[in-house]
Amino acid sequence: MLRIHVAIATVGRASLARQTIDLLAGQSRQPDGVIVVGAAPTDLAGIADSPLTPELALAERGLCRQRNHALDLLAGRTDVVIFFDDDFVAAPDYLAAVERLFLAHPDVAGITGNLVGDGVRHGGYGIAQAQAMIAAQTLLLDPAIIPREALYGCNMALRMAHVGNLRFDEALPLYGWQEDIDFTMRLSRHGRLVSTGLVSGVHLGVKGGRTSGRRLGYSQVANIVYLRRKGTMPGPLGRKLLWRNVLANLLRAPFPEPHVDRWGRLRGNALALADLWRGRIDPRKIESM
Repeated sequence: MLRIHVAIATVGRASLARQTIDLLAGQSRQPDGVIVVGAAPTDLAGIADSPLTPELALAERGLCRQRNHALDLLAGRTDVVIFFDDDFVAAPDYLAAVERLFLAHPDVAGITGNLVGDGVRHGGYGIAQAQAMIAAQTLLLDPAIIPREALYGCNMALRMAHVGNLRFDEALPLYGWQEDIDFTMRLSRHGRLVSTGLVSGVHLGVKGGRTSGRRLGYSQVANIVYLRRKGTMPGPLGRKLLWRNVLANLLRAPFPEPHVDRWGRLRGNALALADLWRGRIDPRKIESM
């Protein structure tokens, strides 16, 4: 048996976080603890009343800072930490499958689940919709264990013995943007990273409580440049991510999706590219925008 804790960082979405945390009570293998890190007391309103009686904590706002605080609090207390976004709905056997995989493969440092659906790409899903999608797709998920260069931050299980003193880079502020690639590329130096259909769930992709369009647009360029220089973003992937987002914002700005601030993102892209040309690009600049 392994000690498994779930950690969730949340800002401005206490009601949603409470709902997704409550769903963890339906896991076939219960977590040994749940820790929720907000940036203000309002981020945690009502969460203490969850049937799982989660541990609540506060940290300076920012996904990396909040997740680092969770890692600090859990050091020495758990064997596995599973980071879920506050809008991730895990399949009922998620934790059980993670435990089996870690026990069977001691060299595995991190696992990310296959997404049955990702609402970020489709304007967002509701919880009932996500549960129906999980129930309908369970028999179709591929049980193969696939090597990964990096893990997807909306759901990733990490073996704490491999994490050690590794922490998320707090130079990537607020929403983080690619902090998962940076962290897990560094984690991959200590053990294998994998994904599998044996572990699955739905990322709701709910809007609200996130970075503004202009800030996100700046991060779409600045964070990639920063991580390329740091050496934790592969060149081809970095170029693909950067130009795919810039071109998407450019092409869709005249006719934006209802849930996406394309003009804001495009302005942020332009500011970052201008700063890159001037030699002044810095991911932390969004905190003063």
